[in-house]
Amino acid sequence: MNRRLVRGLLIYVALIAVAWCALAPILWSLSASLKSEGKLTDPAPVPIPPQWSNYGEVFELMPIGRMLLNTTVYAACVTAGQVFFCSLAGYAFARLRFPGREALFVGYLATLMVPLTVTVIPQFLLMRALGWMDTPWAMIVPGLFGSAFGTYLMRQFFRTLPVELEEAATLDGCTPWQIYWRVLLPHTRPAVMVLAVLTWITVWNDFLWPLIMIQRNEYATVTLGLVRLQGQYTTNWPILMAAATLILLPLLLIYAIAQRAFVRGIAMSGLGGR
Repeated sequence: MNRRLVRGLLIYVALIAVAWCALAPILWSLSASLKSEGKLTDPAPVPIPPQWSNYGEVFELMPIGRMLLNTTVYAACVTAGQVFFCSLAGYAFARLRFPGREALFVGYLATLMVPLTVTVIPQFLLMRALGWMDTPWAMIVPGLFGSAFGTYLMRQFFRTLPVELEEAATLDGCTPWQIYWRVLLPHTRPAVMVLAVLTWITVWNDFLWPLIMIQRNEYATVTLGLVRLQGQYTTNWPILMAAATLILLPLLLIYAIAQRAFVRGIAMSGLGGR
């Protein structure tokens, strides 16, 4: 009994420590965003009075509203494309029989070992050849048609679905497309939510690709705006932390809405270590 109690306490202490490591930067950012520049090192977590004007000043110094809209459009388009094409490819690799299926899947999966920085120059040359430099197309099209990780995730989930669903649909005269769209895809909602949330976060936090492709504030993302807000020699950290907090809020909202489906999808797709 004592061993179980000690073990339980150690587990909770470890979980609290990990949670604190994850939350401490966010809490510090929120605290710093409410302070004046002269009181940044003040140990008080919430200054009296709080400097709510820092958030208003962010909107004056940068077009953050436009940047939030741009990033939302980019993330929404890429997420929709990833969910559709990855689920389609995952269904094909999991359910359809064709020559070389396993070899093709292994080869596609091997692209996960290629660093993203290796593909930056070829993609840059392609975007320049198409005339898409400094346009929304450069932000949307490269990530629109799926990924190896998303395909692997959807394939693993499709393999967990009962074969009887597909057999019954085939007896009813459904085509492979109808089986995918009407029968199997509605059952993959947890995996779709995992892929959608991870894709949205990836696009939202991406910095390298927007830095290369986008020059005008008209098409800039929030990560570019945050860097451009930082001064060359001196930085107003409370203003910068206020901007970072505003950028973080949509991600927290999305995760709060999709939390249950996200955790369930991780567990059911096998990514949770089971």
